[in-house]
Amino acid sequence: MKTLLLLRHAKSSWKNTRLADHDRPLNSRGQQDAPRMGRHLLHNDLVPELIISSTAERASATAEAAALAADFQGEINYTRHLYHAGFETYVEELRRLSDQINCVMLVSHNPGMEELVEELTGSFESMPTAALAHIELPISSWGDMDEGSEGRLINVWRPKELPG
Repeated sequence: MKTLLLLRHAKSSWKNTRLADHDRPLNSRGQQDAPRMGRHLLHNDLVPELIISSTAERASATAEAAALAADFQGEINYTRHLYHAGFETYVEELRRLSDQINCVMLVSHNPGMEELVEELTGSFESMPTAALAHIELPISSWGDMDEGSEGRLINVWRPKELPG
């Protein structure tokens, strides 16, 4: 059994219209929600062994803030492949993982995150900014990931639904 955590990047700023989409930073709400979700990981014993993040500024800042708040001791890998990725790209990234890793968290973007949840679990879930999905996968090797990997959606947490 493998555990997949999906964290959509926190709320980003549109203040500077000259910035490329890839370079948009978190806004003040995003700066609050990212560590909030990290604390949620810590308090629910869901701190991953590895975090893989999109290179987009808002995603990498979310990954770093959540990791710090979760007392994450592992490595954060950054890849541009997760920037606006689709299902196949996510699966490709996961297939590369060492089987020593049992729990990984991807930090990325919509609509890909919602698509991944739906493809793996058969359940459509809204993934607003900083939403966190917890999926159990019935595989022993990440190399076995494919369209037929029928995961079980354990929960989806959204920042607005969490206590203060």
